[in-house]
Amino acid sequence: MKKVFTVLMFILTLNAFSEDNVKIMTYNLLNYPDIDSVIRNPRFRTVIRNSAPDILVVQEMTSQAGMNGFLSNVMNAYGNVYSMGQFIDGTDTDNGIFFKTVKFHFISNTRIRTALRDINQFKIIHVDYPDDTLRIFSVHLKSSSGVTNENLRAAEVDSLRKFTNTLPLNSLYMVVGDFNIYGSYEPAYIKLMAATDAGYFVDPIPNMTGVWNNSAYAQYHTQSPRVRGFGGGSTGGMDDRFDMILLAPDIYNNGRIAYIQNSLTSYGNDGNHYNDSINQRPNTSVPDSVADAIHYAADHIPVFATFKFGNPIGISGNGNGVSLDYVLGQNYPNPFNPTTKIEFSIPKSSYVSLSVYNTLGQVVRSYYNTALRQGIYSVLVDAAGLPSGVYFYTLTANDFTQTKKMILIK
Repeated sequence: MKKVFTVLMFILTLNAFSEDNVKIMTYNLLNYPDIDSVIRNPRFRTVIRNSAPDILVVQEMTSQAGMNGFLSNVMNAYGNVYSMGQFIDGTDTDNGIFFKTVKFHFISNTRIRTALRDINQFKIIHVDYPDDTLRIFSVHLKSSSGVTNENLRAAEVDSLRKFTNTLPLNSLYMVVGDFNIYGSYEPAYIKLMAATDAGYFVDPIPNMTGVWNNSAYAQYHTQSPRVRGFGGGSTGGMDDRFDMILLAPDIYNNGRIAYIQNSLTSYGNDGNHYNDSINQRPNTSVPDSVADAIHYAADHIPVFATFKFGNPIGISGNGNGVSLDYVLGQNYPNPFNPTTKIEFSIPKSSYVSLSVYNTLGQVVRSYYNTALRQGIYSVLVDAAGLPSGVYFYTLTANDFTQTKKMILIK
């Protein structure tokens, strides 16, 4: 019986710490749909099939009909794999979201109005981790260089920061899209990074200082994959880093949804095409067919990053400067069946253990038993195989100890 229980504990521990790596991609589709969409759709199909995003956030979508057409003619051209979220048709081109149906549920689309194009907040949850709501903000900021346009972009970012600064502590969010920012000196970029309030962002590429139209930054450029004009859009070759994915500190710092370091990729850019077209041979990052597809599909290239959902550590991070205390939260949901989440915080580096007991005082689950740095943590407790009843969980961190009750109902 003891051997069976040990095996069961091992299986349940694996379930509690299961993870899923998710690829999130942003792509400016260049005024989709237009008269060339039938010609461009096969190009987009090649890009999507080879990059295989789990979530795709798009800019320059012009209509609900465009969303429907892109879903059927591109995303699901090879099978019914993707769904789309609610689309809000604003006064200019707009943002849209597509996601793998088996992995995600769409919650809502909230429009953040600016003096120019709308910013959209897409809320989405992973089917296996429904407690961790991800907020993806999609932007398409004012284009063109010059102080006037820089200030217009900064004003749009003010609208975004006004929204993110009010989010609950330790929210999981990111902003993606076409920022049209020319360098780290721009007011819009500085405002996005400003940690004066909780709703700031972190750049996964932290050392890109100065002007980004620079050969030293060639591998991060996202516009333009073409040097000659056709079908609208910008030309000039790969020389600007307009498309980005910026992260909440809790995601960047290995939170419950965790950024996988060095996964940010300007898809199709091998760093060897500065001021050149993306499909100039050779391209060492993608097959020639994909380089051609990126070249002819739009005047931006996709950018993606990979994120770990169900991260077992679940550090929410302390980059926002919030002072923490030793706190053991009440599990949620409670009562539960068969999983529940426990959160706790520690104000300084501590040796931490978290254990779950039955009413006989026997340990039925044990987590951590290791040194952790200051931060906010969470753990998913899976009680499958345990009988219904009252259980207790105890957090011990240095000389701090606290116990709370939870109820399993089957």
